[in-house]
Amino acid sequence: MQALLAYAKRLEPLPEQLAALDRTAFNVPECQTRVDIFPEVRDGLIHFYADINARQSPTVAAFLGILFSAVNDHPPSVMLAIPADFVSIVMASIGLHTREVGLNAMVGRLKRHARNAISEGPRDGDGGGPDI
Repeated sequence: MQALLAYAKRLEPLPEQLAALDRTAFNVPECQTRVDIFPEVRDGLIHFYADINARQSPTVAAFLGILFSAVNDHPPSVMLAIPADFVSIVMASIGLHTREVGLNAMVGRLKRHARNAISEGPRDGDGGGPDI
């Protein structure tokens, strides 16, 4: 549990410019926990932020901390290479199977953002910002 809490604390705070956006496109409604995931693409690399109450949902925050540490600031193809059974493997290793539906939905959302980033490619004058 201590390791999970350490990963949950690794989530970066949501930047102000993202916090001000309409969250409809960023919410993952399949998850029991309120979580909004925001992607940014800069110079062909993707970076994800999450807005989640880590105190109320340390497991979900820890899962996102683990996942973001693996994919942030890498090409979107790294996110797309995450295996389909990733959630099951991670959750089985820590004995928590009850959150798989929501966590799989989060992984699916991240992959969708990564696919969008690849299909859109670099944009002229793109200073990053959310990829919706």
